[in-house]
Amino acid sequence: MTERPSFRDELTRLESIVRQMEADELDLDKALELFEEGVRRLKAARELLSESDLKVKRVLEAADGTLRTRDLDR
Repeated sequence: MTERPSFRDELTRLESIVRQMEADELDLDKALELFEEGVRRLKAARELLSESDLKVKRVLEAADGTLRTRDLDR
């Protein structure tokens, strides 16, 4: 089974895709291919963030079963 890319991996690849798409010499077919990959990677990154958010909420869950949510920067 292949290892799932990390959030950092997804962002790094997205940045690379953006740089490639900004290049003047990119043809339409390659631009579409990169765009499609970028959409997939963005979706994967959002899923990873959502999973991380759920983990943080589970950790903050009080012993009585209520969920305490708060901003992480406070």
